[in-house]
Amino acid sequence: MSTAGIIFSNVHDNNIRELTSARTIASVPFGCRYRFIDFTLSNMVNSEIYNISVITNNNYLSLMDHIGSGKDWDLARRSGGIKMLPPNVTAYYNTRGNTSSRLEALKSVNYSLSKIKDEFVVLSDCDVICNIDLNDIIEYHAKTGADMTLAVKKMPLTEEQARNNIIIYSNGEGRITDILTYPDSFSGDAEISLNMIVMRTDYLQKMINDSIAHGWTSLTRDVIAKNVHMGNFRVYRYDGFFANILSMKDYFEYSMELIKNEAARKSLFEVKNRPVLTKIRNSEPTYYSGTSRVKNSLIADGCVIEGTVENSILFRGVKVGRNTTVRNSILMQDTLLGEGAYLNCVISDKNVVVRDGVMLSGVESQPYYISKRKMI
Repeated sequence: MSTAGIIFSNVHDNNIRELTSARTIASVPFGCRYRFIDFTLSNMVNSEIYNISVITNNNYLSLMDHIGSGKDWDLARRSGGIKMLPPNVTAYYNTRGNTSSRLEALKSVNYSLSKIKDEFVVLSDCDVICNIDLNDIIEYHAKTGADMTLAVKKMPLTEEQARNNIIIYSNGEGRITDILTYPDSFSGDAEISLNMIVMRTDYLQKMINDSIAHGWTSLTRDVIAKNVHMGNFRVYRYDGFFANILSMKDYFEYSMELIKNEAARKSLFEVKNRPVLTKIRNSEPTYYSGTSRVKNSLIADGCVIEGTVENSILFRGVKVGRNTTVRNSILMQDTLLGEGAYLNCVISDKNVVVRDGVMLSGVESQPYYISKRKMI
């Protein structure tokens, strides 16, 4: 079945503001060598979706640099491929609203989306960290004749987590019966939306035109929740690993889970015929000196390790100096650590320099963050 993909690159920028001050959430580094959007793009490409539009709003220079022509995902194509869609900003933009919601983002690029000729379309946020076969959802959607099919996963939620999630209730047939949008006082097990929706392309275009005519601004509240008893909205239940990153604390915890939880790593990176693709860099292998000691860590290529690294994630080009210790930390690309330094529960952004003898420590519930290009 012919299917197009639409990815929202800015919707959750406010979740981890420390990491999105100079980039979209789509290009936030994760898992040693990937960006958030790599998982969404890979899910689509592995499901033979080769016509993909990425809706952007701001801070997307890093994202454009990462995606390039799309060749690393086999998306450098004469027909289809990947397209970056900035909002159609008019002279009256400042008085007419913004593209902070999914529906507003869709409305802002309505003209471009109206050119899609594929029969179905998959809408997805850029930070859906899972490895899922979208063909299963599309086939289920077509079989049931649903207006929309939402991917969901059952998870235990605290009140704080529930306030940042969309909770879906459905009957035994998978038909949605009710939706709680970011509830204030809910806790317990619930099926949450993975922010991944399948629908027919003609339904999408009708939905956007109706939303423009009625002034609707929210896909969940104005389109789905208000029509849940009239429309045929269904759920597709996913039971694999899913990282629900809603804060810096979540980012740190799910990153550490990739180290501690072998099942999580396999669910993401070792699924047959569904590799996670990313931008290829021809870096040299990581060098481990005679003084290095590495334990239980994920380390990318191009690093130089002369000290101790434990329970940590090191991205490409990280240098750990002699007699330096790194524990329970995430060091992003080209972080340089001098000699005799000590880091525990630290997240360093790209191109950070930590001088000789510096000691930095956070805690698991609140890791210490070093901003991009900072020297300490």
